[in-house]
Amino acid sequence: MRNELTRRDIEEMEKEIEYRRTVVRKEALEEVKETRAHGDLSENFEYHAAKKVKNQNESRIRYLDRMIRTAKIIEEAPQDVAGVDRRVTVDKRGKEITYTLVSTVRQNSLKKMISVESPIGRALLGHRAGDTVTVRVSDDVQYPLTILSVEDAAEAREAELRKY
Repeated sequence: MRNELTRRDIEEMEKEIEYRRTVVRKEALEEVKETRAHGDLSENFEYHAAKKVKNQNESRIRYLDRMIRTAKIIEEAPQDVAGVDRRVTVDKRGKEITYTLVSTVRQNSLKKMISVESPIGRALLGHRAGDTVTVRVSDDVQYPLTILSVEDAAEAREAELRKY
């Protein structure tokens, strides 16, 4: 599966990989060496904890690297069009809801930051205020949304990258 990412997402991921390879990896290896010297490894909790931190770092590097390798670059949409880093207010059966459309690695449903790859994101993508779109959850379930407004969501560009 190809993850839809912006160029900015990829740049941030590359910076994190570089930091993890040059700083975190070195610190984690040093911690493993230091705790290994404390004796019996079967009863050495610090050693096992240091190995876990080292392995989590390596796992994160592999995850980010795979995300970059399989990424599909998405371009920014015009200001009045629903796309990445846009706040879209919709009418869903008489209820006004505001979503922020973001790339896959920045989604956070608790903050109503939804991926452009989600059913709602896919339906809204490329549409303008006044358009009515159909969200298809499955072959049997679908519902309409009317777009009330589309505006820039600068805070979305500062959202933290998803951990996993």
